[in-house]
Amino acid sequence: MATPEENNQLVIAPESTPETQPNKRRKKKSIVWEHFTIENVSPGCRRASCNQCKQSFAYSTGSKVAGTSHLKRHIAKGTCPALLRNQTPFTPGMNGNGSMSDPPKRRYRSPSSAYISFDSDRCRHEIARMMIMHDYPLHMVEHSGFLAFVQNLQPRFDMVSFNTVQGDCVATYLREKQNIMKFVEGMPGRVCLTLDMWTSSQSLGYVFITGHFIDSDWRPQSRILNVVMEPYPDSDMAISHAVACCLSDWSLEGKLFSITFNHPVGEPGLENLRSLLCVKDPLIINGQLMIGNCSARILSSIAKDVLWAGREIIKKIRDSIKYVKTSESHEEKFLELKQQLQVPSEKSLSLDNRTQWNSTFQMLVAASELKEVFSCLDTSDPDYKEAPSMEDWKQIEIICTYLKPLFDAANVLTSRNNATPITFFHELWKIHELSRAVASEDPFISSLAKLLREKIDKYLKDCSLALAIAVVMDPRFKMKLVQFRFSKIFGDEAPLYVKIVDDGLHELFLEYVALPLPLTPTYAEDGNFENMKTEDNQGTLLSDHGLTDFDMYIMETTSQNTRSELDQYLEESLLPRLQELDVLDWWKMNKLKYPTLSKLARDILTIQVSTADPDSVFDTEIKELDSYRSSLRPETVEALVCAKDWLQYASAAPAEISNAIVKVGS
Repeated sequence: MATPEENNQLVIAPESTPETQPNKRRKKKSIVWEHFTIENVSPGCRRASCNQCKQSFAYSTGSKVAGTSHLKRHIAKGTCPALLRNQTPFTPGMNGNGSMSDPPKRRYRSPSSAYISFDSDRCRHEIARMMIMHDYPLHMVEHSGFLAFVQNLQPRFDMVSFNTVQGDCVATYLREKQNIMKFVEGMPGRVCLTLDMWTSSQSLGYVFITGHFIDSDWRPQSRILNVVMEPYPDSDMAISHAVACCLSDWSLEGKLFSITFNHPVGEPGLENLRSLLCVKDPLIINGQLMIGNCSARILSSIAKDVLWAGREIIKKIRDSIKYVKTSESHEEKFLELKQQLQVPSEKSLSLDNRTQWNSTFQMLVAASELKEVFSCLDTSDPDYKEAPSMEDWKQIEIICTYLKPLFDAANVLTSRNNATPITFFHELWKIHELSRAVASEDPFISSLAKLLREKIDKYLKDCSLALAIAVVMDPRFKMKLVQFRFSKIFGDEAPLYVKIVDDGLHELFLEYVALPLPLTPTYAEDGNFENMKTEDNQGTLLSDHGLTDFDMYIMETTSQNTRSELDQYLEESLLPRLQELDVLDWWKMNKLKYPTLSKLARDILTIQVSTADPDSVFDTEIKELDSYRSSLRPETVEALVCAKDWLQYASAAPAEISNAIVKVGS
């Protein structure tokens, strides 16, 4: 029979139950009792036995209790032999998932929940992902602070070197590339490329090549495909070499539709690119679908010209804002005057970032609305000197008038969903109208209007085909809007440009008609080609009944006796502009009515007008690769940039991707 002392002892063991433990002794709360059992060794002497390795530790002798610190060390420091077999040592405050949580009110769940498997390879993989996703320098793994942090976090992890983590990042890139290659191969349509040329402190060029396409659900997709280092970025072969690398790397020969680039290329360079496309992809009407002027770069170029024309007056505004914003007392005085004058403007003053022209525009707009306060400050504060005159404020308003349509057009490009050729065509028209509408003898105004008109007209002439055929694919406009706008833009030359668009569109359509297509392309395109097979698994297609010649006869006679899909589409009435229209969705809904034209429309609507990321649309300078990235091998730079892009899409939910909606007022 157990002694009273034995009945009073607390035994934390799997078979223990509340019924076996008397109520007169309070249940032990320390977490170590999830891992130890108290055993009676001799009268008055008890020891704590590890449930894992059975090692015995002193607990109490007579009335003296040894405490639990040495027991915690046995578990937490990883000295328990049983826990060293691929187990992570217990840490106070750790939950069953191995992460930190709030201290429990009573006790933890079970002994097994305090351990997670330690996988060194998995840790290396996660370090590589971290480096890629957050643009951390690869040498960080050799920094003393990082080494100390990891060693305290997990002493058993063998730290990696720069070369190791570089190899792990490249391995991550290669794994993800296999998935992206399958993704690109599964695209039903063709690919449009954008080439964004970056520079570096070593005067090397880096061409960021992004592929744009429409997936089988008619949703726009894009992925960075390559980062090609060009030693001589200004050479005539730089752009064509980068394109050739991309086509070869991703097996895109015969799948390319258009190219948009932001780097100035001379006529020899353009001829090299056309020659390449004629060999690699002869179906894009002899290389005519090349947009050599990125729209964001054109808008930034015009904005810089406008700002340069008013640079002296803008400096006065900037200095006035500095006077107010760099002194607390000056700013308080300014706000007090604003309240006294009851100026209704809600805008606040801020200095511009000269690398982003939109910030200068917004600075000028805010200052212009507060010009009365500046004028009053000039008379009430003797320290405020060189205040803008009324004539200066008039010129600031003129500058803002010319920058406003540029700002609106660039804002369209900051949204991936709205940066379509159709939307941008409408914004260009507004800029063109402003350049033509202003007729003034003021030399300042006339000079601004001239530079605006010259650059916009050149861009429209160079890119008229690519922009116009996209507008034609909008069932609310078709050729009618092209004819109307071109008559305003090109005047007497309008019929010539309209004919170029009409001929180019029909030539493209005939090329698509000539493509080898299955009998029911809709099913095959959507990945349901296997559903066309009979269910007896004999692999016989529904069309394989000796009627192939009949199918060819139907196609030939139909094309001879009826209008083409394109002509039928162009002759039908325009859709009313009473509501927003998702043009891609409209073609998806009408792909059975226009089986060939819908494929052409899908590829046309993939054309990109800008190579800039939304964050760099307003940049006034060419983007430069930082010195650290420039010091890495070109293959490593490509791996880091591409893998970061791919990993963020891999973690994005499908619901986050939406189709482009073209907003046009009635």
